[in-house]
Amino acid sequence: MKAELIAVGTELLLGQIVNTNAQYLSRRLADLGIDVYYQSVVGDNPHRIRSAIETARSRADLLVFTGGLGPTQDDLTKDVLAEYLGLALTYDEPSMAKIVSFFESRGVHMVDSNKRQASTITGAAALFNDAGLAVGNAIEADGTRYILLPGPPREMKPMFEGPALSWLLSELGESMPLYSRLLKFAGIGESTLEDKLLDLIDGQTDPTIAPYAKEGEVAIRVATKATTALEAQSKLDIAVEAIRHRVGEYMFAQEDIPLEEGVVRLLRATGRTVSSAESCSGGLFAELITNIPGSSGEYAGGVVTYTNAMKHQLLGIPMAQLEGPGAPGAISESTAALMAERVREIADADYGVSITGVAGPAESEGKPVGLVYYAIAERGKQAEVHTMHLSGSREIIRVRAVKSVLYRLWQSLRGIEQSGQA
Repeated sequence: MKAELIAVGTELLLGQIVNTNAQYLSRRLADLGIDVYYQSVVGDNPHRIRSAIETARSRADLLVFTGGLGPTQDDLTKDVLAEYLGLALTYDEPSMAKIVSFFESRGVHMVDSNKRQASTITGAAALFNDAGLAVGNAIEADGTRYILLPGPPREMKPMFEGPALSWLLSELGESMPLYSRLLKFAGIGESTLEDKLLDLIDGQTDPTIAPYAKEGEVAIRVATKATTALEAQSKLDIAVEAIRHRVGEYMFAQEDIPLEEGVVRLLRATGRTVSSAESCSGGLFAELITNIPGSSGEYAGGVVTYTNAMKHQLLGIPMAQLEGPGAPGAISESTAALMAERVREIADADYGVSITGVAGPAESEGKPVGLVYYAIAERGKQAEVHTMHLSGSREIIRVRAVKSVLYRLWQSLRGIEQSGQA
């Protein structure tokens, strides 16, 4: 079965809201073995909605709509589809009763337009809305299936997972679901990773291998269609092992988690803690770590020492190190090492990490934008300092710097775990 997603709403075209529904539905349909080849967005215009239906019907077996089911005159999805199919609209009585009860319980007068939310296409299955008022629809006509869902994600998701999914599964009968595994990598760029796996990617048939990248991380989705989960697991295990053999040193997870969560998990597994001293990254390392629930047991704390005065006052770094003739300066290997060592000592943590450099937009201390030093100081060891020459915007430089620190920290922690020193 081939599907097309049609998001209805002028606000989407104006960029006022982001179409997160498409991402969610594409992923869930893929889980069912349904291929989504196209996604469309159309405004609240009956002629353009009809045109979108005609186009989608020519190339898909399943059309899934989101939006346009509300009470106002520009909520036209059901009206246009009913007219296109040559069917009338009627009311779903349970949905109408819910709407009436909603207004009565609040002592608010219900205008007639609110009844539109209970309308259904004749012959369609009514998809009850547990989280809102607008009823959804599901119908098969002339070999094409149509599912109409509300636009707000908090209503759309439970409706899809409940009545829409039940209807769809009954229509599918026996299907071959898509099983996938997401492998996460750091410390390696997308192009380099792809080059190391090029023969596997070029020769793929089943399972398929597809790389995806974002700043500081790369993901590879390995996917296969199979009649059973056991069959799928066997096929995926073979493909994953081939990938691990090539680039296992960079793979920090076999699930969709960020690198910082992988680090927190390893800190917890090895019984280690970390603290941070940041300059040009402005606290981004601390933010990413503390975004992970329960990280307080692993993150001892940190400081943002953005100025030389703060580096001196909070970390005790001598001003002669930071300023004056012959001083290495705040942006230097030796300062990065001192920052990491001092914050580790102050927090009494197992690791201290530091980041200092030039994120831009202008050079600093006569040093170019993109020059970043970071250090990792492990208890009982000398600080390890790394130099980076990064490009991109200020934000990209900050993200890449922090992800690099996280990757080096992950490497160290993995070594501890594998050696049994935890």
